[in-house]
Amino acid sequence: MPVKVGILGLQGAVEPHMKALTACGAEPRVVRLPDQIAAVDALIIPGGESTTMGILMERFGVKDALLRHAEQGKPMYGTCAGMILMAKEIEGSDQARLGLMDTRVARNSFGRQVDSFEAAVDVPAVGEEPFRAVFIRAPHVVSGGEGVEVLSVFQERIVLVRQGHLLASAFHPELTDDLRLHRYFLQIVNEL
Repeated sequence: MPVKVGILGLQGAVEPHMKALTACGAEPRVVRLPDQIAAVDALIIPGGESTTMGILMERFGVKDALLRHAEQGKPMYGTCAGMILMAKEIEGSDQARLGLMDTRVARNSFGRQVDSFEAAVDVPAVGEEPFRAVFIRAPHVVSGGEGVEVLSVFQERIVLVRQGHLLASAFHPELTDDLRLHRYFLQIVNEL
């Protein structure tokens, strides 16, 4: 039976994650309501605008459902804005967040929208071949607590971390044809 992976559909890059997960053999579904979140095995918080997504999480009453999902040990993966929302601390901001990962992040670490770029990033957890990462107003992890495992560093900035069943990347793996990070996330799901 395929793993049911919800993609938080409040705002942001939902469709590319749907395609990647389908290609990996998972059963993706867009989730916007608490009962939809409760019905999935794992969850992805996509890229988008983290401030807007934080406001919408509270407005649509899904913040508590997301926290429950993580507390139940169900895997969660945040990409770009998702990394920001999953962090305990956001430099220079008191915006709404989930605070699930023991990380401190800095927003827009690589510049503004016009400074977006692609780069080859080493991610040993998914293989020796570099991962083609897409950075769009990307954050980075400034520091992480004891349980935070650094999976990738680019330009001396932490861009991929794991803390148990939680995964977060500063870049957008869904905007490439490389499925290795989505497969890695599904591997986390299957480990539990």
